[in-house]
Amino acid sequence: MTSRERILAAIRHRNPDKIPIDFGGCNTTGMHVSCVAALRDYYGLENRPVKVHEPGQMLGWIDDDLKEAMGIDTECVFPRGTGYGYVNENWKLWRMPDGLEVLVGEGFQTTKDAQGNTYLYPQGDTSAPPSGKMPKDGYFFDVIVRQEAFDENRLNPDDNLEEFQPITEEELAYWKSAVQEAASKGRAVFASFGGTSFGDIARVPAASLKHPKGIRDISEWYMSIVLRPDYLHAVFSKQCDIALANLERIHAVVGDAVDVAYICGTDFGAQNSSFCSTETFRELYKPYYVRVNDWIHNHTQWKCFKHSCGAVEKFLEDFIDAGFDIFNPVQCSAMGMDAAALKSNYGDRITFWGGGVDTQRILPFATPAEVREQVLRRCEIFSPNGGFVFNAVHNVQAKTPVENIAAMIDAVHEFNENH
Repeated sequence: MTSRERILAAIRHRNPDKIPIDFGGCNTTGMHVSCVAALRDYYGLENRPVKVHEPGQMLGWIDDDLKEAMGIDTECVFPRGTGYGYVNENWKLWRMPDGLEVLVGEGFQTTKDAQGNTYLYPQGDTSAPPSGKMPKDGYFFDVIVRQEAFDENRLNPDDNLEEFQPITEEELAYWKSAVQEAASKGRAVFASFGGTSFGDIARVPAASLKHPKGIRDISEWYMSIVLRPDYLHAVFSKQCDIALANLERIHAVVGDAVDVAYICGTDFGAQNSSFCSTETFRELYKPYYVRVNDWIHNHTQWKCFKHSCGAVEKFLEDFIDAGFDIFNPVQCSAMGMDAAALKSNYGDRITFWGGGVDTQRILPFATPAEVREQVLRRCEIFSPNGGFVFNAVHNVQAKTPVENIAAMIDAVHEFNENH
């Protein structure tokens, strides 16, 4: 099978010739730039700085030569703009606190304070308040909440919609070109069009905006689920209208060259609990996911990708009913997320994209032999009858030992060779 055929077979719950692999397909299946740099060295590839395509998490771009070395089956297509409001173009060198030189877009503008903390600015405008902070000796940027005062009686849903706008002709031309280029690689095309992650707490503070209005404080947003549900419905409803109009225009120029569409990054689970009840999910969130997924399934061949960390087993029936084809990152270490039980109960109805190895304890802190053991076991559990794309549980974090990352990849290939 080609890489694209392999991914599609897995999503359709058919046995591919081998387990497909994704790293870097989207912003929740990638690797910290330090890990990408270490892998390039490990595999003896050309020594050159790695591009940071997602500045918040400092995710590194995985070039074709590294994809070949690792056996990756996906080709990513990201939006022109980053989560901090600048475009990845006109690359320049930037030195991480640990001395690693990486490439960032020219809009990546920073300052440093007397304590050694680094600040990142929305749209590269250092005259605006910073929207990201990398602590001294840190490896990624924490979003800075810039909540402006608001009048409870004059809340305007449009203030929480400033970052959701009708797509421009320039953006359409970008999507057309980027998807065509990705499709030419022979891998499955994984696109993140944006605009459909309703209530994604990583997006609520709007790090891309210079002076975000509305409800932007994370705690205030969560309280609004109870205190202001009508306001959130008004935000989500208009956001959904904009998203569907944009998706229609995007599909008109890219067609079905896209295989997987990243729909939602909203987390509904923590390590041992959930952020809301199933009743709240069904009333507040689900109707909008149904609208988006139904439109996609009725008008395209794209498959719908849902990301949620944590203990979310109780939501899986609703995820499936809402039309999600794929679930990620499959955090098997969270409460109620036993791998075998997940496969048994849901594996014929949704594709598990992730769950291949724990990134909290095993991948960063265990031995290569222990990494291999867990990967082989997870492949044994998740692979029967398709419905599995190998990826770690969320992004591979900074300074994960490269020997452990290589052991993970080698174990997948070992499993594929023996089955």
